[in-house]
Amino acid sequence: MRRVDLALLSPLLAIGAWIAIQAHDVHASAAVRQSAAALDEPISAHARATPVTFASSLERRVLRNRPATGDAATIGPEVKRSREPAPMRDIDEIHRRLMQNEAGTYINDILLARDSNVARWPDRTSRPLRVWIQSASTLADWNPAYANQVRDAFSTWVAAGAPVPFTFVVDSSAADVHVTWVDHFEEQISGKTMWARDDNWWIVDANIAIALHHNHGEPLDASAVRAIALHEIGHLLGLDHCVDTTNIMTARVRVRDLSDADKATMRLIYALPPGSVKEAR
Repeated sequence: MRRVDLALLSPLLAIGAWIAIQAHDVHASAAVRQSAAALDEPISAHARATPVTFASSLERRVLRNRPATGDAATIGPEVKRSREPAPMRDIDEIHRRLMQNEAGTYINDILLARDSNVARWPDRTSRPLRVWIQSASTLADWNPAYANQVRDAFSTWVAAGAPVPFTFVVDSSAADVHVTWVDHFEEQISGKTMWARDDNWWIVDANIAIALHHNHGEPLDASAVRAIALHEIGHLLGLDHCVDTTNIMTARVRVRDLSDADKATMRLIYALPPGSVKEAR
């Protein structure tokens, strides 16, 4: 090839290389913008939150001549907006209350399960939570006494010092909390509690479902229904599972009433603001 041809070809090759480099850069830049746009897209409520479900199951295990209640939980409460103001958070005060009051409670079990977060209702001494309990059912083995057992379970928690009074309403549309009956669950459980919280970890609503039968068909008696209700109302109030099987909130409930630790843990939760206590630990 003649020298003059090479002289003409070199600029053409350089221009072609420049065009290829620019095309690669444009493609890479577009890919980065696309990824950034995906990251900047608002997260939908469905993608951001999954309803929390706690479940209780009555089994034929015996401790102190009483049947045991098994419970399985999936943590991940639905996050909703609420009108509740952000709580006042004094880290030193949170630390002091935890240190002074954690003895005799299972607060550490709850903080471990919740990634160091406390969930609770706002104090509602002047605004009782309105509870609707399904008062009749066409399900087999329904007993009107079951509704009374649930009412008694709510009253038991209030008597234990919960600053969340309840009032029972006959209109379900006016209720904050609904308690309904199901024949049985497909899982080996006998109750479910679903609750939602806001961004500050204030609980904003909750509902409970209680089964009339084990999943294998055996009817539950009134004592079992009350124990299930106590356990589920504990979840409704913000309690989670504990290791000690002498408490109503253990994952395998083997008692039929609140323990001193159940009561003390509930009172401690309601002495703390909702949200993370990591900084306080």
